Amino acid sequence: MNEFEEYIRQGEPQKKEKSYAWQTAIGLQAVDGLKPSDYLIETASQHIEGDITIDEVRNRIKSYYQSRENRAADANDTEEADKVSVNIAKLLSERTFAFTVAGFTAVHRRIFDGVFKFAGKIRDYNITKQEWALHGDTVLYVSAPDIRKAIEYDMEQERAFDYMGLDMLQITNHITLFVSGLWQIHPFGEGNTRTTAVFTIQYLRSMGFDVKNDLFANHSWYFRNALVRANYQNVQKGVKRNTEYLERFFRNLLMGEKNELRNRYLLI
Repeated sequence: MNEFEEYIRQGEPQKKEKSYAWQTAIGLQAVDGLKPSDYLIETASQHIEGDITIDEVRNRIKSYYQSRENRAADANDTEEADKVSVNIAKLLSERTFAFTVAGFTAVHRRIFDGVFKFAGKIRDYNITKQEWALHGDTVLYVSAPDIRKAIEYDMEQERAFDYMGLDMLQITNHITLFVSGLWQIHPFGEGNTRTTAVFTIQYLRSMGFDVKNDLFANHSWYFRNALVRANYQNVQKGVKRNTEYLERFFRNLLMGEKNELRNRYLLI
């Protein structure tokens, strides 16, 4: 993910801010193996330069795919990545946040607006997902009838937690556990990891953390696999839940450490 590094190295503060948002937004698409189109990269660059607004970017991307409909067989390969990237970039450019169930579901709705018909809706069915890191096995996710209560409980516990007096390692380890637990609920049919990532960035910013670096942009696939390993247990196979990989990610993000983040380490 280096399309916008020149803006980050040499750009004005406003351009840097936009570049970080776009890098993160585009990088997160790797969670589901998606890549943006060259047209999105070009249009995002115009936004960073200040030539067009983020809403104009959104309109251009919408028109781009409407004009390609029934004409380009590969349109679906990039359409989700493009539309979701624009939505995430817009979200990350805003300074608003609600640490509530409604706020969490609103993040999903806004990220996948125009992409999924169920954007922002809590699933009413149970799910499993075959995971690369688990050789096709699945994490056990929260049952559909219990989802809302599970989110409320996690948020109530986190809201009551006192960070005062903790050192950065203790803070980082606690955030790791909170994010891991929130992700394990998996309240939506699709897009849970991207929603959790954006919500996490917003939450960390609300607590005063500066998370403008390339971790989510360049290591989103690792982030997902680390969440998987943090929530998977198979006693028969001798596999325990292991948060150390996710802790490495957050220590890099919040403490500036340089832990090696390689996906092959997460394969059971």
